[in-house]
Amino acid sequence: MTSANDGPDEPDGAPARGARSGRPARPGAALPVAPRARRRRPAPRTSPRFPHSPFHPAGRSDAAAPPPHVEDVARGQRAGSPSGAFQKPGAETSPETPAEPDGAQAEASEAVVAAETDSVAAEPPQAAEPSDDAAPADEAEEQSRGGMFRSLRTRNYRLYAGGQVVSNTGTWMQRVAQDWLVLDLAHNNGTALGITTGLQFLPLLLFGLWGGVIADRYPKRRVLMMTQVSMGALALILGVLTVTGHAQVWHVYLLAFGLGLATVVDNPTRQSFVIEMVGKSDLPNAIALNSATFNGARLLGPAVAGVLIAVIGTGPVFLVNAASFGAVLLGLYAMRESELYAAATVKRAKGQLREGLRYVRGRRDLVLVLVMIGFVATFGMNFQMTTALVAKEVFHTGASSFGLASSMLALGALTGALFAARRVAKPRLRLLLIAAMTFGVMETAAGLAPTYWSFLVLLVPAGIALMTFTTSANATMQLGVQPEMRGRVMGLYMFVFMGTNPLGAPTVGWMAEHFGPRLSIVLGGLVSMATAAVVALLAAPRGSIRPALARLCRVPVAGR
Repeated sequence: MTSANDGPDEPDGAPARGARSGRPARPGAALPVAPRARRRRPAPRTSPRFPHSPFHPAGRSDAAAPPPHVEDVARGQRAGSPSGAFQKPGAETSPETPAEPDGAQAEASEAVVAAETDSVAAEPPQAAEPSDDAAPADEAEEQSRGGMFRSLRTRNYRLYAGGQVVSNTGTWMQRVAQDWLVLDLAHNNGTALGITTGLQFLPLLLFGLWGGVIADRYPKRRVLMMTQVSMGALALILGVLTVTGHAQVWHVYLLAFGLGLATVVDNPTRQSFVIEMVGKSDLPNAIALNSATFNGARLLGPAVAGVLIAVIGTGPVFLVNAASFGAVLLGLYAMRESELYAAATVKRAKGQLREGLRYVRGRRDLVLVLVMIGFVATFGMNFQMTTALVAKEVFHTGASSFGLASSMLALGALTGALFAARRVAKPRLRLLLIAAMTFGVMETAAGLAPTYWSFLVLLVPAGIALMTFTTSANATMQLGVQPEMRGRVMGLYMFVFMGTNPLGAPTVGWMAEHFGPRLSIVLGGLVSMATAAVVALLAAPRGSIRPALARLCRVPVAGR
């Protein structure tokens, strides 16, 4: 038998270890196999097998050497013992066995640590505890195979999405009716229509950042119920005024501003509430389904509103929208609070708004997304106003044709949202750049369309590109932030996304009135393309732009 502390036999032509120590080599001993060169794999950041190593989450930084039992394993393997047998700590060693040099022990210990690390790396990762920000790997893989509508497996989200289908349909009906009412009351004045749109988004420009602070401070489900009640009441007031014949332009201005105040709190709360219903792994899919729901209602709502306006007028449309908010309230009330991934609320303190701004300012990736969203939303996403002017002044159509134009844009947006729902991976900046550039091209082409039918056809790819851009930007912002900052970051996102309309809508409306609706659409497309190009240059690695431009501008010399 071989002692557990005996060294391995030496290869042919070399004196045995025992011979060097004054002991003859054993006859018939097996020759050792030369060790193969092993390629070290990078050690995992955490290792449950080495609780004292720096790789363990609770390990000590001063524990540079492996624990004692690993050194014993090294001695056992160097002795050639089967299955890595080793001498227990404190056991007596054979007097015949010479002591191993310290350098050899260190090398053996490193070899064992590397072997153990390789085995740990080959094992599947252990499931993390369920939280708002992390999901087990097998659960994430299962959800990635769930298909386009995998978020609907969550009961709370099903209730939310069902209410949104009804409410968003009524909201789009009111938007069409409100624009048509303003054009009737202001005698087709494009500036009045732009002022109405601007006043509706002015509160987002003034108070939008505070809406995100409120979303972080209070339970989002209760906040949403309060905002839905207030928006339903405003729609009811406008409907009563219109049906009774007392509606005036300043009434619409005032109610549009009140709707904007409710939206200040509703938008960031609603956006950050999605992840509390479905968790982080299904968030991109839920955002895409929200956009699909919104644009499905956008497809149906304007078409129904156009028919209702032509048959019974604008007043009943506002009343229908007021009733539609009841579906959202019922869905929120029926949710199971125990099944929500509720994030901890942030206690009220000074400087929370500035803290959120500093957080975003320190994230260059978030800043680039916000820059793109700001310019595209300000100048390129005024379709609701520009399509009304194009339908009425350029192609001289009625309310039903205007509703059809809005529906064609919504059809493209719905298609883009469904494409986005099939994606599993986190969207990259490259996708945002391509979508913004494509949207700009399609919008410019729509502004130059010679006929009304060609205008309608071009609205479909424009809607696909626009929805790809907005859903990717939303998912990028939410997935890249900490849970306690999500409300404030989404408040800033909605501030840039919708709060810039008070600046862009009157400008685009003024241009449409003085230079024609076509020019206002073309301008939006050109600004979108220019923004995508500038952000692409800013996001490119340093030192890569000038050589690329030099290669593009290089003129071939004759004779070479």
